[in-house]
Amino acid sequence: MKISFVDPSDAKGSLAVLSFEDDGLSSAASAVNDSTGGAAMRATGASRFRGKVGQIAEILAPGGVEADRVLVVGAGKADKLDRDALERIAASAVKRVLASGEKSLTLRLDGVKVSADDAAAAGVAAHMAAYRFDHYRTNLDADKKPSLESFQIAVDDAAAGEDAWSRYQHIAEGVSLARDLVGEPPNVLFPAAFAERCQALEAQGVEVEVLDEKKMAELGMNALLCVGQGSRKESKLAIMKWMGGDNDEKPILLVGKGVCFDAGGISLKPGDRMWDMKADMGGAAGVTGAMRAIAGRKAKVNVIGIVGLVENMPDGDATRPSDIVKSASGQTIEVQNTDAEGRLVLSDALWYGQTHFDPACVIDMATLTGAMVISLGQEYAGVFTNSDTLWSGLEEAGKNGSEQVWRLPLADGYDRLLDSDYADMKNIGGRAAGSITAAQFLGRFIDKDRDWAHIDIAGVAMKDKRDDPREPVWGTGWGVRILDRFAASREK
Repeated sequence: MKISFVDPSDAKGSLAVLSFEDDGLSSAASAVNDSTGGAAMRATGASRFRGKVGQIAEILAPGGVEADRVLVVGAGKADKLDRDALERIAASAVKRVLASGEKSLTLRLDGVKVSADDAAAAGVAAHMAAYRFDHYRTNLDADKKPSLESFQIAVDDAAAGEDAWSRYQHIAEGVSLARDLVGEPPNVLFPAAFAERCQALEAQGVEVEVLDEKKMAELGMNALLCVGQGSRKESKLAIMKWMGGDNDEKPILLVGKGVCFDAGGISLKPGDRMWDMKADMGGAAGVTGAMRAIAGRKAKVNVIGIVGLVENMPDGDATRPSDIVKSASGQTIEVQNTDAEGRLVLSDALWYGQTHFDPACVIDMATLTGAMVISLGQEYAGVFTNSDTLWSGLEEAGKNGSEQVWRLPLADGYDRLLDSDYADMKNIGGRAAGSITAAQFLGRFIDKDRDWAHIDIAGVAMKDKRDDPREPVWGTGWGVRILDRFAASREK
């Protein structure tokens, strides 16, 4: 779907106009209402329309305007029209007509106090709302296929809107890339295939290096390798470099968990909904999508993205519960549960990133624990960090990128739960505080005095509900926007 910014006089196709809870119709909506002989007011009055954000009253074939339909979209309270509300408005309008047979839709934001950046963010939301993963559907009925081909946002300064969109469109593409990665079946997207998707970012100017199992073995990355040793698919480590900042500027290091399928290994998962585990690479997908966004908009910052790519399968060669492995950092790990594998992958990936790039800060992202879903549901991702400054930056980036985060604690008492009688640590800390002990495990592989944050996205990376018009059912592409916004905050 093509997205563009236009002058109000160039509006075409169906129209979407705003109505506020407290202020009534926007100026553009009032003009449409007058042209249609009061049809907009009658439509809202004849329904339970109250102007809440995203609520829609639809008028088909109205007289007095060229549009085949007019959507009166609720915008909430006028003094609270923020970026998130604008995104929901745009996404709701697109969702309403996406498969309606309509080919073009214009959202009228003229006359409304909206910055060019916020209007561009609404464009991102429209792009997200139009996303479909229909790659493998061969018999979809024609009336269920998307028909919408273009989405215009009419603003008072179209040139400023287009300029902002020239940057924001890459964020939209990054989200779509992450969603595509999460949506692919594991017989298509195994570690080597994922690495190839990373290498495709070279077209955006990203430098990509892929390590194979032989090279990782030479480096002593046995924690990562032990996860994939029960699979016929070779494990990989993909390193993506975007060096858009100064030569002497230390990079931001982004590390993603890329378990392309997680059967649990010898600690086999229950069969019910095991198919969900094709998405256990959601952290790696988010990091890869963020690298696409950062490089696409030519960000003036240095960023390294590393994704550890494995498949966790049961096999005669698979790691056994009670095995002890020596990580690349030199620390030994008693593997008590092979289904706590993501932290093993991340431990060596974190080591590699720190030793090879000496980053200014480290952010890892992973669908790490089911306990996070119990803690925060599907609304917030959990953040564990040793840096108040890093937390503040992520919290602000989440607000600006519509990906909310909540900070959870780290403490010595939780860390002691990982102590092992036979090795330096075990890979699980027991049933209590599972998300916290997982984070504490990762913290053991962070250099002293290095700013680090771990984001557990188990509850937000995949969803089975349609509460947010920006999100599809299943892979959300979560993480692209917050990581891109965080990188933007570090640009000079």
